[in-house]
Amino acid sequence: MPPTPSSMRFAYLGPEGTFAEAALSRAIATPGGRRDPQPSVAAALAAVRSGDADAALVPLENSVEGSVPATMDGLADGDPLLITREVYLEVAFVLAVRPGTALADVRSVASHPHALAQTSGRLAGLLPGIRPVPSSSTAAAAAAVAAGEVDAAVCAAIAAERYGLEVLADDVADTAGAVTRFVLVQPPGLLPAPTGNDKTSLTVVVGDRTGALLDVLREFAVRDISLTRLESRPTRQRLGVYSFSLDCEGHVADSRVGEALAALHRVCDDVRFLGSYARADGRENRAVPAGSSDAAFAEAGEWLAGVRASGS
Repeated sequence: MPPTPSSMRFAYLGPEGTFAEAALSRAIATPGGRRDPQPSVAAALAAVRSGDADAALVPLENSVEGSVPATMDGLADGDPLLITREVYLEVAFVLAVRPGTALADVRSVASHPHALAQTSGRLAGLLPGIRPVPSSSTAAAAAAVAAGEVDAAVCAAIAAERYGLEVLADDVADTAGAVTRFVLVQPPGLLPAPTGNDKTSLTVVVGDRTGALLDVLREFAVRDISLTRLESRPTRQRLGVYSFSLDCEGHVADSRVGEALAALHRVCDDVRFLGSYARADGRENRAVPAGSSDAAFAEAGEWLAGVRASGS
């Protein structure tokens, strides 16, 4: 019997005070459950695969810096995991220091590489010549400041408060309104039921041949399925062999989506299904043309069965 949300064990990119923790709080509809911060995305996914956690909340992409390679590669490799929910979180960064530290005293600033990239312009204006120090997470950067390892951190306000730091500057992001997309992943099991406004995620591997990507795109286009994300990743086998991580509109239970996945299985070297789940970005899927509806697929299937049976 699967655990109830109140008894589930959730892993997330830690330590405490990360944006991932805030996103996890938004993802869990009911209170309760154990929350275990992990030192990396790989560790969070490994906790689910080993059975130490029932689910993991990890970042997948950011509106400014793009995809998170550790998550994309972690889902593409290893034992299969399924995305069961997505969460969008607006991220706001502060510059935090130990109490009593002045701006002139800051020589080094730590944060996650994505956060450093998103705040590089503001930091250059506030702290010319500053030494950036990459860390595994924004909260780990805050902890490093509290421990005296670096002078300042770019982190969430909750992390600054949790580690007893002072905020020297609010909202230090170069671009306002940055959003990070997080995904909740679990071991294979029952899929979330279709809602009518869903996404399906896949990783496909194509060979080193002319038109390989076009073959992938064609299977979606001929069935009126819109892609919402498409990115290439090296398979680490050899040059010329790539995997493509993609999201499309619809649920695997939809006839057109299911047929597209079956077609990809025929034309690709490998296809990994990463889940179908409710869309959470505030947008509505495009209307399905009449000829691509489930009813149209069912009618066409009945017609073909009749032709095969009668030979006419």
